Amino acid sequence: MRPVYFLSDFGLEDPYAGVVQAVLEERVPGVRVRHLAHALPPGDLRRATYALFEAVPYLPEGAVLLAVVDPGVGTGRRAIAAWGKRFYVGPDNGLFTLAWLLDPPERAFLLENLSPPRPRGVLPLPGLRPGEHTFHGRDRFAPAAAHLALGLPPEGLGPEVSVESLVRLPLALSPGPLGEVLTFDRFGNAITTLLSAPLGAWVEVAGRRVRVLRTFGEAEEGEALAYLGSAGLLEIAVNRGSAREALGLQEGMPVRLL
Repeated sequence: MRPVYFLSDFGLEDPYAGVVQAVLEERVPGVRVRHLAHALPPGDLRRATYALFEAVPYLPEGAVLLAVVDPGVGTGRRAIAAWGKRFYVGPDNGLFTLAWLLDPPERAFLLENLSPPRPRGVLPLPGLRPGEHTFHGRDRFAPAAAHLALGLPPEGLGPEVSVESLVRLPLALSPGPLGEVLTFDRFGNAITTLLSAPLGAWVEVAGRRVRVLRTFGEAEEGEALAYLGSAGLLEIAVNRGSAREALGLQEGMPVRLL
């Protein structure tokens, strides 16, 4: 049995993440479900693809990664499962773009053959049908993740598609000198697409120059700095503050290593 690692933008105020886990446990009794994150900004694919990029190197090979950040649910976007050293289940909307730089997919299938779960132990109201077009996390992705967690043949999921056809976001990681602000963490630190910067160098963003330091403690309180973050990407921060607010940063802003 393969473990399932679950990431979404469902939050914790609503039952959505718990319902998805319940479907997994009903189909795969004893499955290990590990929760990576559920409080991501709703529909924010850049933030989600970065979260997966940070997590994937620490997940065991053979694990099932179930990710649901899906602003196009119910539209023509495809539902897919793909895998290299790990299995990826979710919408085909670019969510896995950065994770696949680390673990490129070798095969991919559409999710078309599995039956959705039905309510158990209660009778729906007359004429009431669950929202099959609005909750693919429950009705498509959880059954597919359960199928893979059981070690069943991937061909049972649906027709195979080429890995080249899978959607990627227009993002590129770069050793420099040019990059962009990829996203922000909950502290307001800006994660960039730059892969490296020597200590003591300068980084220019939003008309400001900040020095590359080793860690926050080397900057004065309220001072802006750049540093190599935990995922290996250059980040811009303000010690004891939010770089996003203090420097007026936005996703997609150009960043230059001087």
